[in-house]
Amino acid sequence: MLSPALLIVCGLFIGGLALGFVGSLGYMPLIGQETFNLDAYRQILLSERFLLSFLLTFHIAFTSTVIASLLALGAALILRQSFLGRSVINFLFQINLTVPHLVGAVGILYLFSQSGVFARLAYEFSLISKPSEFPAMIFDPLAIGIIMQYVWKEIPFIGLILLANMQTIGRDYEAVAQSLGASRWQSFRHVLLPLLMPGLLTSGMIVFAFTFGAYEIPALLGQNYPAALPVLAYQAFTDVDLNARPEALAMAMIIALLSAVMIYGYARFTRRYIRK
Repeated sequence: MLSPALLIVCGLFIGGLALGFVGSLGYMPLIGQETFNLDAYRQILLSERFLLSFLLTFHIAFTSTVIASLLALGAALILRQSFLGRSVINFLFQINLTVPHLVGAVGILYLFSQSGVFARLAYEFSLISKPSEFPAMIFDPLAIGIIMQYVWKEIPFIGLILLANMQTIGRDYEAVAQSLGASRWQSFRHVLLPLLMPGLLTSGMIVFAFTFGAYEIPALLGQNYPAALPVLAYQAFTDVDLNARPEALAMAMIIALLSAVMIYGYARFTRRYIRK
């Protein structure tokens, strides 16, 4: 019964990937290129602009994933407890899951740009002499605004997965460890955290793959040079010179390859972890 849906999904995904791969090899009869070659890969791998874009994109994805994972783990541990107003805090924790990424990015832009709300407040309170002295967090080399947006958006996603895992695990293992003399930190470090690692790695892998291949947030909040890799690929794909199209498709194939490598690495790690 699933075969029609799987046929459509796999057909569109694998078909698009195959066409993109063929185009990245230089085979584009519409513009007179009918031979297969690796020129596009050779040109982008030797390009300083591509390498800088790759490093920037990896920095954004890795930093966002690590910060979001750590904060989500802390939030999940807090929300696991019983306290007054927990249901309200839990609701507020989840509410931004419904907010589109672009809406959140516009909020970051209005709040943290050098002409934004916080810059004007700092000027009003005489913390800076003019709004342009506010630290650059948007269109900056470190991509602080992009990372802030991804962290804000992905914390509840990871946190809900960890909360669900904690509810499944329960407190029995920690209680046994503490009854044997373990402190709360030791029971967390040696009992709870290893049990949460598969869920943490799964959610982290999804966040990393998404942030590495996402286009809209780096396009809105990122600098022009070096641009994030998906932005660079889109710019090459929409270039009026169709000869740049194979390079754009080669960049897309590299993004897809990295995602596939991550999934494969995660699958192997999970098998070894479960066997242990």
